[in-house]
Amino acid sequence: MRTPPFQLQLTALPYGAADALAVLLVKDGRAVPSVFAPSEAAAEFAAAWERRTKATARLAMSQRLYRLGTLTPPEPAPPGRARAAVTDDRQLLAQWYDEFCTDIGEETRPDPGSWAESRLAQGGVVLWETPDGTPVSMASASPEVAAQVRVTTVYTPAPLRGRGYAGGATAAASRAALDSGAKEVLLFTDLANPTSNGLYQRLGYQPVADFATHEFGDATTKG
Repeated sequence: MRTPPFQLQLTALPYGAADALAVLLVKDGRAVPSVFAPSEAAAEFAAAWERRTKATARLAMSQRLYRLGTLTPPEPAPPGRARAAVTDDRQLLAQWYDEFCTDIGEETRPDPGSWAESRLAQGGVVLWETPDGTPVSMASASPEVAAQVRVTTVYTPAPLRGRGYAGGATAAASRAALDSGAKEVLLFTDLANPTSNGLYQRLGYQPVADFATHEFGDATTKG
């Protein structure tokens, strides 16, 4: 699946499928900026794309998919409380989403204002705020699909990190997903970030599978 200008997304591939797909895409003149797939499939397609074009593949990110087992909120909880984001938070959500994308190196991103509006319309953002009502962290969740909800865009501004706010926000977003009727709550983490991986496991998330993103330079058909 691919929605231009975003990356190509693949499932696990049977033997030979990566090369066959690369040939088809080259024949159709399709540009592929990057691929996201289970780690083995991503590496296979990256190698095939290099063979079939003059592109150079680069491993941009390794991620792990987690599934929530028994939710275990942080104890003690950080000071403050969780609340659902509201329309008045739109500007803050847009700013934090933009900063989040910059932090993870996401160059191709939706308009931050549009992202905030869509998440608010879905009721999918939880804010953690201090006792005086100041928002200090957020965690958003995707709409439910096939009884699954994915927690995404967990962000705390750099000066406020290390105080447990992200844990509080993530636990609250996870609880909200369960309360909405989701049978599975999922999330991805960057394997290069041991802090987030450790946090999510403490909250009750269990590893499922590893994924990778490979980015490509400009590709020219070799023929």
